Amino acid sequence: MKILVINPNISESVSALIQTEAQRSASPDTEIEVATAPFGVAYIETRFEALVGAYASACVAAERHGSYDGVVIAAFGDPGLQGIKELIDVPVVGLTESSLLTAAALGQRFSIIAISPRIKAWYRETVERSHLASRLASIRALDEPLRDIGSVQQDHATKLKALCSQVVDDDGADVIIIAGAPLAGLAREIRNELPVPVVDGVSSAVTQLESLIRLGPKKATKGSFAQPPIKPNLGLPEPLERLLSSGQTH
Repeated sequence: MKILVINPNISESVSALIQTEAQRSASPDTEIEVATAPFGVAYIETRFEALVGAYASACVAAERHGSYDGVVIAAFGDPGLQGIKELIDVPVVGLTESSLLTAAALGQRFSIIAISPRIKAWYRETVERSHLASRLASIRALDEPLRDIGSVQQDHATKLKALCSQVVDDDGADVIIIAGAPLAGLAREIRNELPVPVVDGVSSAVTQLESLIRLGPKKATKGSFAQPPIKPNLGLPEPLERLLSSGQTH
């Protein structure tokens, strides 16, 4: 099978981290292709930046449609996830959705470790949309400037591990979610140093998507995840316009 992993940020260094962790997590017969957003911001922290990343991700998914068996939206917060699930006819998962499902299976209460305070509101809203907010113990974040988005793990290793300890000792977390593509692979590195399970978004998304692809679910033709109805449009990239023009009239 072939999985397209879309980085909704423009940072190639983050795409490299995603590629490494996705490849480690994938089955031997799974081909991983990572695509970086062609426009947008270095890393997504806000609702508006997520809006831009969502459109960039939709453009990439449309441009490469037909070349993959499933898609991962590889940014915590899952920008564009629900809309892209409507648009394309193969399974689509996101880092937050997959992390939350994994964490819910491993324990009752989970905490999220993030890279900036500004990102916390958007993350909290994403958890609320999943209907798992009652199981969220806390969201803790780095509070220092980021020198380079591709080296957050190295630059803030000590602080990140301290935050992990705090959510267990002070917030009562049964499971820790290491949030965001810039932290891809960190859970694997530190899991033996912590007293509770640690969840990585990329590995959760890839392994869950492989299972969905093997299940071969039918694309919805009715309900809220059916393709958008055909209607006049203007100014869209040709691949996106083509997909929208091939949908059903409801």
